[in-house]
Amino acid sequence: MSSTTEIDEVRDAGRPGETRPSRPAPRNEPPARSRKGWRLRLRQDRTLLIMCVPAVGLLAVFAYLPMLGNVIAWQDYSPYVGIANSQFVGWANFERVFTNPLFLDAVVNTLTITAFQLVFFFPVPIMLALFVNGLMTPWLRNVIQSVVYLPHFFSWVLVVTIFQQILGGAGLLNQELGKLGLGGFDMMTNPDTFLLLVTSQAVWKDAGWGMIIFLAALSTVNPEHYEAAALDGAGRWRRMWHVTLPAIRPTIILLLILRLGDSLTVGFEQLILQRGAVGAEVAEVIDTYVYYQGVVNGDWAFAAAAGLVKGLVSLLLVLGANKLAHLFGEAGVYKKA
Repeated sequence: MSSTTEIDEVRDAGRPGETRPSRPAPRNEPPARSRKGWRLRLRQDRTLLIMCVPAVGLLAVFAYLPMLGNVIAWQDYSPYVGIANSQFVGWANFERVFTNPLFLDAVVNTLTITAFQLVFFFPVPIMLALFVNGLMTPWLRNVIQSVVYLPHFFSWVLVVTIFQQILGGAGLLNQELGKLGLGGFDMMTNPDTFLLLVTSQAVWKDAGWGMIIFLAALSTVNPEHYEAAALDGAGRWRRMWHVTLPAIRPTIILLLILRLGDSLTVGFEQLILQRGAVGAEVAEVIDTYVYYQGVVNGDWAFAAAAGLVKGLVSLLLVLGANKLAHLFGEAGVYKKA
């Protein structure tokens, strides 16, 4: 009895003297989608496109259209005559920005607050996420998540008021110290502790919100990796060091790059609310300086030039941090095709 393979061979060989037509070679056909015209694709994706129209419209009106107003940075702008009739002065406003000592002081204050918060604020959401992720009780995990990210929804006015009621001259802490016969202190008006104060406020308000991003990254870690590490004898700390942290490293790098790009924006509302109490020497940052020069003093062209300098420096920080991420093998914010 012939096997199935032998039968197939005979069938493929055909009868003697018969020429079997060769099978046509497969053609390199383009994908079906590429053959479709742009009108057909537009018709197919019309629902998604209609959904995107409001977002694109808002972005164009409130983000890109106002960029045209930056032209006043090269003018001796006056709101009474408008952009069309204001005198063109070239780079004079930028020269004033770079030679103004008050602006340079604002840059120093901004960079100081940014560096301090990068060291003492940025790791807090990561540590919170690792702590919450390690909890075995689901209800306790949910309670802690809810409690720590609730302050994110408070306004800066409410946050500063709460700190005033606790750490101010007549706050709860001073009252308790007074009952114990100890001397009190007013942290809300002390320039020496202002850096610690604004960082504490930022941690209390936004650390829980940042924790959610890292918890989402931790949820993608394969549990089999922990089981394999445990079988190899790795303890809790070694599993965190060799499994958890490498898994969330791309997220840490990405958020660090975004933080560097936003480093010159350290919280306009938070600082302008407390600037009068501690003084402009420590609380004046680029945003508050631009506000006082442009809106309060009416020097719109100078404020626009200072704002453009800030945006340019932020862009350079993002590009530099992204380049460093590529050098260390991470994807960063974007990657060249």
